[in-house]
Amino acid sequence: MGATHPKPAFAFDNDVVSPVLFAGATAVPEHSILQSDSAILAQSIGITRRWRDALPALYKKSGVERRGSVLLHHESGEPESRQSFYAKASDSHPSGPSTFQRMQAYREYAAPLLHKACEQTIEISGLTAQRITHLVTVSCTGFSAPGIDHELIERLGLSPSVQRTHVGFMGCHGLLNGLRVAGAIANGDKDAIVLVGAVELCSIHQQFSEDPQQLVANALFADGAASFLVAATDDIDLLQPEENAWNLQSSFSYKIPNTNHMMGWEIGDHGFRMSLSPEVPGIVESVLREALVGWLAENDRDLSHIDVWAVHPGGPRIIDAVESALSLQPVSLAASRSVLRNYGNMSSPTVAFVLNECVRLDSETETCVVLGFGPGLSVEAMLLTRTILNVAD
Repeated sequence: MGATHPKPAFAFDNDVVSPVLFAGATAVPEHSILQSDSAILAQSIGITRRWRDALPALYKKSGVERRGSVLLHHESGEPESRQSFYAKASDSHPSGPSTFQRMQAYREYAAPLLHKACEQTIEISGLTAQRITHLVTVSCTGFSAPGIDHELIERLGLSPSVQRTHVGFMGCHGLLNGLRVAGAIANGDKDAIVLVGAVELCSIHQQFSEDPQQLVANALFADGAASFLVAATDDIDLLQPEENAWNLQSSFSYKIPNTNHMMGWEIGDHGFRMSLSPEVPGIVESVLREALVGWLAENDRDLSHIDVWAVHPGGPRIIDAVESALSLQPVSLAASRSVLRNYGNMSSPTVAFVLNECVRLDSETETCVVLGFGPGLSVEAMLLTRTILNVAD
């Protein structure tokens, strides 16, 4: 990258009141699977013939120890007996379920999983569902209409006049895009209370393939959901005083030039196909520092001013690349590695899990950068600062 840093940052209007992220929750499927058992399952259904014997080593190298999936029926037993969605590959059916079948699974499971996270968020806030004025949903692993937004309105008891926005097909940084939309809404309407919800069912897109990039994706991705409430106020009535709250201080986007072929997500006849070049970590390492230094300078900060880094764990090499680019100590990305290890890469909701883990590891955190990467190759970041809310008696 050249000597002049990019300037694609967006600062919220702090002359009024910066948007506040004042409640949040995450959710995972009822059942999960050890990564070692996941490799056995992949072998048993025959997702690849050429690389079959290499799968256990590949899955172990992923940095994942356990992942959740909506397709699992129970928590124990032989791996191949725990799900029925993926039948064993055959000459007549070599590629697994059709995209239509996978979208049926998305329609069945996505909204209930996101509902779990949103319901917890509303409960934490102490607000009633009728107080919510806007709903922003985020997802890249499925499509249906009416979609998850309509189903959430009914499941949560939101007002039928709630205003909806959907952020679709933006990949792992999608939740940051959703929060930016929520912040802009809140900045423009002091009475707005915005519910943001992200859900991904990556496990419905397991690929039967000889392509190493597809097999790496099979080894990394999992299912999960997360939600937040956002409003432009410093006086959220009924908020539980023990809960964390953050100012959405500034937002940053940067499309790395000449990288469209590095990471992609396209619809095939048998699910969505992820492409992830092995060059991505090197590209991230080469451009990230200069891009973020320029953005932080616009916010009168530098790298040393950031207490914690809530980095999306795209994979172990991505985490290592961020650590190297920003000259961070390994402990700085402990939360990212922990989430990858315990949940896998859940695409867009994952940064919420990392943020929660950062707070758990360091409850005194005052300044945080949330960082994610996605197709394009694109960098998305958000600067959060701790806020103290006036809580009603």
